[in-house]
Amino acid sequence: MKITFLGHATLEIQINEFNLLVDPFISGNPMASNVDLDDLKPDFILITHAHQDHTLDVEKLAKDNNSLIISNFEIVSHFQNMGLNGHPMNHGGKWNFDFGELKYVNAIHTSTFPDGSNGGQPGGFIITSNNKSIYIAGDTALSYDMKLIPINYNLDLAILPIGDNFTMGYKDAIIASDFIECSRILGYHFDTFDLIEIDQKKAVEEFKKVNKELIIIKPTEHIII
Repeated sequence: MKITFLGHATLEIQINEFNLLVDPFISGNPMASNVDLDDLKPDFILITHAHQDHTLDVEKLAKDNNSLIISNFEIVSHFQNMGLNGHPMNHGGKWNFDFGELKYVNAIHTSTFPDGSNGGQPGGFIITSNNKSIYIAGDTALSYDMKLIPINYNLDLAILPIGDNFTMGYKDAIIASDFIECSRILGYHFDTFDLIEIDQKKAVEEFKKVNKELIIIKPTEHIII
C-alpha cells in the first residue's frame, strides 16, 4: 500500500491497480494548495463522517471519476440522491471490495453536513489487503472500543488524529496506540487551522519516549507499507 498524505485528514491510498481517496478536502484546504483535484482519479472514496472538512470535494471527484462512495448509510444515501454511486455500511460490518476487505468501526465525534442535515454516526476504517492491515481512525476521541481491534487485526499502521481540540491529541494517541497494539502511527488532522496547531517536534519525541514511532509527513509526501 502506498499512502499519500494530502493535508488535514485527506489520504490517497494505492492498492494494486486501485486508487482510494479518504475524506477529500482539497479545494478549501490551505495545506493542499499544491494538489490539483483533476490529478486525483479515485476508484473508491471513503468517508469517515459528514463534516465539510472531510466531504467538500466528494461530489466533484465522484462525478468526474465514477467513483464508488463508501461510508455509513446516511452519508451514502445523501450522495446517492445526487445520482452518485455508493456502498452503505454501518459499525461492525465488513465487506470485500476489489481492493481488499474493509471494516467500518466506531469513532466518537459528531457528523452533520454543512447544511445541518444528518450525517449519521461517524466511523473509521480498517483496510486489509495483500496481508497488510491499516486502521484509519477518522475524527475521534480516545475510546475503549479501540481495544477490540487487535482481537482480529494485527495492524501494520494506524492513522490517528493528533491535533487535539476537535479530536484526541498526541498524548491520547499514544494511549490509543497501546489499545490497538500498533507502534507505528501516521499522524493527521493537525495544523490546518489555529485550533489544531501542535508542537510537531514534541509530539514525535513523546512517542519516542515510549518506543513508538509517530510519522509526520508533509502534503503530497507518502509512505509505503
